[in-house]
Amino acid sequence: MTDYEPPKVWKWEQPSGGQFASINRPIAGPTHDKALPVGKHPFQLYSLATPNGQKVGIMFEELLARGHADAEYDAWPIRIGDGDQFGSGFVDINPNSKIPALVDRSGPEPVRVFESGAILLHLAEKFGEFLPASGPGRAETLSWLFWQMGSAPFLGGGFGHFFAYAPEKIEYAINRYAMEAKRQLDVLNRRLETSEYVAGPDYTIADIAIWPWYGQLALGKTYEGADVFLATHEYEHVLRWARAIAERPAVKRGRIVNRLSGDESEQLHERHDASDFDLRTEEKIKGLALDQSEAVKDDAI
Repeated sequence: MTDYEPPKVWKWEQPSGGQFASINRPIAGPTHDKALPVGKHPFQLYSLATPNGQKVGIMFEELLARGHADAEYDAWPIRIGDGDQFGSGFVDINPNSKIPALVDRSGPEPVRVFESGAILLHLAEKFGEFLPASGPGRAETLSWLFWQMGSAPFLGGGFGHFFAYAPEKIEYAINRYAMEAKRQLDVLNRRLETSEYVAGPDYTIADIAIWPWYGQLALGKTYEGADVFLATHEYEHVLRWARAIAERPAVKRGRIVNRLSGDESEQLHERHDASDFDLRTEEKIKGLALDQSEAVKDDAI
């Protein structure tokens, strides 16, 4: 319990604290002028490898794996800790200042697409992949896609925030959102008990949207200790599904696009070519720089 009494009218007087306090504010719009880079490919992705960002990297890699060479893309990192999402160029393509955001330059005029679910739907319809064209399968896929879009804020902004990022541990908040996170896992587990994939027998954009949040949570790949705290081992069907998707080559590639932290072998800050996964991870870049430095030293001896 606290002694806090809400005022009649709330005012933003100081940062709320926590890991992301410096980038949260109650107003929209740009804070500075900054143009976005543009590469050579038909699609320009501006993102970060959060669960929402991973969805689009995975989608592109899955499309390329299916032979859609015209789905080539450039992926540029948006460093949200530095406020890149408030630059004028980014706000022009996403007035909500959230990653991911996409510019589709494959047609006569550039088309902006923001919100991860909208991007998945845009690409699925454009390439005719991972979404049934009509009928019950399409309805089921879209229902689960929008389930994820509506549910994940409780998992990320709710449970994740108070469990991992808030400046103090608040029992009521953690209990409230842990209960909801477990309820959502149970919803998913019951569905996957009778279905190979979320929307049915086929892998769809519903799986691509849901896995980065719930699959990785179940596998212990999101908030440290959350899999133990939430006893995700209890959701055996979620785990079966999560492990299967984690082994897909396109998922292994897509989940590290625009990743800026963690294991350096799983950090690909920018993606401009399929070879970048083999040649441009931070581990490879730093290894190459070290080799070059050693070669310079050897020449100097």
